[in-house]
Amino acid sequence: MSTITSSFTKWQKKKLCSLLSNDRLCLLFKASVHGYNVNAFHQKCNKQGPTVIVAYNKSGYVFGAFTSKDYGQTGQNVVDDKAFLFSFNDKEVKEAPLRVFSGNPQFAFNDNGPNFDSLVFLYSNTATVYSNPATYKFDPQQMHGNDLQLTECEVYRVEECGGLLEKPWRNLQWNSERRKALLSTISGWKPSVSSVKQARILLVGPVGAGKSSFFNSINSVFKGYVSSQANTGTAGTSLTTQFRTYYIKPGSGVSHVPFALCDSMGLEEGLNSGLDVDDFASILKGHIQDRYQLNPSMPLQPDSPHFHKSPGLKDKIHCVLFVIDTSKVKLLSDKMIEKFVVFRRKTNQLGIPQLVLLTKVDEACPLVAEDLKNVYQSHYINKMVQEVSTQLGVSMSAVIPVKNYYQELEIDPETDILLLNAVVQILRTAEGFFDDFYYPEERSEWKVLDL
Repeated sequence: MSTITSSFTKWQKKKLCSLLSNDRLCLLFKASVHGYNVNAFHQKCNKQGPTVIVAYNKSGYVFGAFTSKDYGQTGQNVVDDKAFLFSFNDKEVKEAPLRVFSGNPQFAFNDNGPNFDSLVFLYSNTATVYSNPATYKFDPQQMHGNDLQLTECEVYRVEECGGLLEKPWRNLQWNSERRKALLSTISGWKPSVSSVKQARILLVGPVGAGKSSFFNSINSVFKGYVSSQANTGTAGTSLTTQFRTYYIKPGSGVSHVPFALCDSMGLEEGLNSGLDVDDFASILKGHIQDRYQLNPSMPLQPDSPHFHKSPGLKDKIHCVLFVIDTSKVKLLSDKMIEKFVVFRRKTNQLGIPQLVLLTKVDEACPLVAEDLKNVYQSHYINKMVQEVSTQLGVSMSAVIPVKNYYQELEIDPETDILLLNAVVQILRTAEGFFDDFYYPEERSEWKVLDL
């Protein structure tokens, strides 16, 4: 699944959200990626509920149109008394955005393309806008500076954040004592199998979900400053092409880090693209060595010199983390969900415990972006946890929301606490793997079962 990112600056998003009752925005369509084409627009935006079109030009104007109705490509005029056009620009950061409602809600927009009568976006399947104030009355200079050539055009689904629940659905303390306690718990944990010194945790998820960023974030907590050891960023295909095992150096008062995080190629929808399920199984069994270059079209074979033929328990994966961007939960295609199901089935067959990591919670919910402590009181985040639980067939307790470090220059105590709390849950889950390798031979003795 290719990753597309918003062109919004922070203040631009804040401006637009102020017009939308601070609801959250989910990017559906980006013309520079999907094409300045009405058919591509309909393919991505039909039947999505309330949406907002956001257009950008070289003059610094950000302008567009909101509708509370569905696009359905019926070619009919649509009634919408909530529809409006808007505009703001880079030169007037402190000015209130322009908002213009239709003079006749019976003709709010035409369903054949992004056609709001007075503004027609993707005009003639080009990077231009047709402008003719009629149903919507506005000054063209104020709306778009008479610059009708677009540098970008995006469409977002507008979702209600749902506010805050009366009580948190999970309890978490957010003080410095809690941070110290979490670090102490992590430092004091060790696998119950003496031959294993560190639990090996594998991160698996779609391109752009935040796998590598999660490692960098955990590494940052222990370093005491924001670190970027693993490659991160946005691209159409996976930035991670090797199988990597990352070890975290002790720090922040911790003498021992009892886990290693393993990263792999991202999951993709197409054939011969992204992490192959056979390579995934080989990783789980400990057959693939660190820095092996993964090849989606040719899984590693047992006769390869890179194939670890006799892995020990310490070489295997002890817990799998399926990583999903919270903002993309509703955009997961059937193919991607089926891929998750296949990978989960393989993991279950090998008796390896699993968790789901929901990343980017601050981007998914404005209330969480405003205050991270709202994460377990956010109605929207709770709803996404439930949805992932249903889609992937895991219990809600196995879904962990986190915020990665991605634009910060300094670590933040609350982000640290959420990340460290996730690590504690991961280690507790990994312990279930080691429990399966014990049986009581005598009351005072335990023996590790051979694999």
